[in-house]
Amino acid sequence: MADQTADVLLGRIRGEEWALGARLPGETTLAAQLGVGRSTVREAIRQLAGRGVLSARQGAGVFVTALDAREDWDAVLQRADIVSVIEARAAIEGDAAALAAERRSPDDLRAIRRALRHRAEHRSDLEEHVDADLAFHRAIVVAAANPILTELFDGFTPRLRQTMIAMLRIRVSFGGDEDHEAHMRLADAIRSGDAAAASRLSRSHLASLKDGLR
Repeated sequence: MADQTADVLLGRIRGEEWALGARLPGETTLAAQLGVGRSTVREAIRQLAGRGVLSARQGAGVFVTALDAREDWDAVLQRADIVSVIEARAAIEGDAAALAAERRSPDDLRAIRRALRHRAEHRSDLEEHVDADLAFHRAIVVAAANPILTELFDGFTPRLRQTMIAMLRIRVSFGGDEDHEAHMRLADAIRSGDAAAASRLSRSHLASLKDGLR
């Protein structure tokens, strides 16, 4: 019911019943207009606020901040092709690797080493290899000590996992010595605090994945 109510409200906003910056009627009025309870209206407003359409201001009311909703992140990822996903990885992980080299703690370095060992032990089964690889890269993102990067990576992971499995099936071979040595060099750059090298190695690895699809 809240989803349907959000859709109705969004339709009215798209129809410019309320102008950009306008204040919506109160919950009681909207509930009566829409034939739903106030809790349903409240949840619908929360959904639209999360999509950037509405903004609730304490003591002032709910205001229109956009005349359309930005596209749902999951829907974008579902349509993304393999190359687009790899490019997005490079944008996130290249900066994260540099920050990790500058900010890593002893606990972070231990986590990266554990993840690298785990990755080395799972180089034959495709899905286990992808899971171990993602755990290694996540350890680096966490070491960057930027919660937004970690949140982006975690939100990206389900689609990323599907894409990496599909890509490695196309390539057939995976988990070879050269690939694992590239990950070892990345871990070493972070351990030594070389931000430029860490970023370069991260981006280079992902560029090689992209080039392998051509």
